[in-house]
Amino acid sequence: MTAVWVAGLPLIAGAVLLARVVTRRGRSGMYILAGIGALLIVGAVVLLVAALTAGPAAAGTATAAGVKIAAGTAATSVNGSALLGAAIAVAGSTIGAGIAVAYAGAAALAVMSERPELFGRAMVIVGLAEGIAIYGLIIGIILIGKA
Repeated sequence: MTAVWVAGLPLIAGAVLLARVVTRRGRSGMYILAGIGALLIVGAVVLLVAALTAGPAAAGTATAAGVKIAAGTAATSVNGSALLGAAIAVAGSTIGAGIAVAYAGAAALAVMSERPELFGRAMVIVGLAEGIAIYGLIIGIILIGKA
């Protein structure tokens, strides 16, 4: 497992060097990098659609009569859906909490600079915004438990 990411390090280094060389060309180099990025995004979307529309893998076990039986394809599909739902719940709630804390925290600092005695109330509001992430984490744990 470790060898896989180590094998990718030269590719990453090459991409960084290529980006540095291309950006020296000025504005046209930036257009080249934007085009390469757009092609990579299109390729990633194509792979995502292919992965989502493909059926479960045909892993099977041989029985005594020589007939192959699919080993847990329905369970794998349900487990994958539960884990994907958990990931979406945690990621969405964390992003939402980050946005909420950013605005509430900025407003709380502005209020505390004007009236320092409102520190407790301001921190309660920021804490409520942070609670959104905790709710998403709880939902994620529940979904993982069902998987």
